Amino acid sequence: MYKSHFLTGSSMQEKHIENVLRCIAEYYSKRQRRNQSMANENLESKRWLIAIAAVVIQLCLGTVYAWSVFKIPLMKMHGWNGQEVQLTFMILMGIIGCAAAFGGTLVDKKGPRFVATIGGILFGIGTLIAGYADQVGSIALLYLGFGVIAALGNGFGYVTPIATLIRWFPDKRGLVTGLAVMGFGAGAFFMGKIAPAMIASFKEVDAAGKVLSSGVATTWYIWGVIFLILVTGAAQFFNNPPKGWLPKGYVPPTTTVSAADSFMFGEAVKRPQWWMLWAMLCLNVSAGLGLISQHSPLAQDIYKKTMGLLGDLTPEQVALVAAAGGTVVAVAAIFNGLGRLFWAKISDNIGRRMVFMIMFASQAVIYLLVAMGYVSNYYLFIVVSCYLLACYGGGFATMPAFAADAFGPAYIGKVYGFMLTAWSVAGIIGPFVFESFKPQALYIAAILLVVGFLIALVYKPPKGKKA
Repeated sequence: MYKSHFLTGSSMQEKHIENVLRCIAEYYSKRQRRNQSMANENLESKRWLIAIAAVVIQLCLGTVYAWSVFKIPLMKMHGWNGQEVQLTFMILMGIIGCAAAFGGTLVDKKGPRFVATIGGILFGIGTLIAGYADQVGSIALLYLGFGVIAALGNGFGYVTPIATLIRWFPDKRGLVTGLAVMGFGAGAFFMGKIAPAMIASFKEVDAAGKVLSSGVATTWYIWGVIFLILVTGAAQFFNNPPKGWLPKGYVPPTTTVSAADSFMFGEAVKRPQWWMLWAMLCLNVSAGLGLISQHSPLAQDIYKKTMGLLGDLTPEQVALVAAAGGTVVAVAAIFNGLGRLFWAKISDNIGRRMVFMIMFASQAVIYLLVAMGYVSNYYLFIVVSCYLLACYGGGFATMPAFAADAFGPAYIGKVYGFMLTAWSVAGIIGPFVFESFKPQALYIAAILLVVGFLIALVYKPPKGKKA
């Protein structure tokens, strides 16, 4: 009996121990689930904080699209001709794309925080050098500061938020890349509205009416410091998500390439689809940049015709005309930004290819209408400009998601970064055509867009890596 009692007691003791261990296991399991849930919530909050930082960076970088408001003051101050000043913008656009390609590679290797920080430093310093170039009257220094150094920083800064957000938002790829680059488009709005007033305020004229300072130098000095603070500050929020992390409840669709099956750059560039996307981006940007490079002067000419301001103008009329040009730049810049968000969001629903087909076809028609003289009223020109800039921005916003869908997110920094060399080529083609072939420029832009439509029409997604 004693033995039986001992065994029974022992058995009860073992069960008690098992219950205790089970309770401990359940406790730590619940704690682990709770910690994991909190971690997911923290990552969810963190990715939206990164998205806000991305918008701040892009707002600063996008101010380069207001270049046309500086063009005439520089020409009048130093006696530089239009082609000389325009070359600054062409160099800028050409280098931005190349810098983005190199920056995309660095993002994959060094991480987004490092690359974005370097971008902010270079962009700010380049703008300060541009201010000094105006102060001393050196166009070569202008090319170096704004055309090269600021462009390098711009390209580094531009590609980094896009590559980072694609990794953090696989569930909202089109929307979030559109949100980021919306800032780039909207940056010109602030510069287009603020810069003319700043230039006029800082302009110095002697008693004889001779211009001593254009006001551009001081304007660029101020903005250079702002860029240094904002871009480098926002860059400190950037990093990549944990390996294998996915948003809660998100299941990758079968129509896109997963991280595990992503194409490396060497694999992607061997596919014709990569070059088709490159060409589509190049053609859309060429038309848009051509318009942007001449936007303010073109708007001023149409405004003078609409208002009947012919012959020599009074100083008050000159200021009024300049403000009218700046208004078009600023208002269209808003739609450059909104178009990026709109078209990118729409692409999540109807597909990236369809979005590009719509944008190419509609822009081609509008450019033809403008070329044929059907858009001769200033206020109608504002409406037309808004739509064209919305499509221009939409191409930039939709293409990162297009590339990630086709080739996967794992190496998107380099894959899409090198695709931005299309921006470089377009930065030469567009401004050159609109400066050198002014009577035919709008027709040429329409032809480029028709070619883009045909490429989008025949595009098909790449097959798997083993195909």
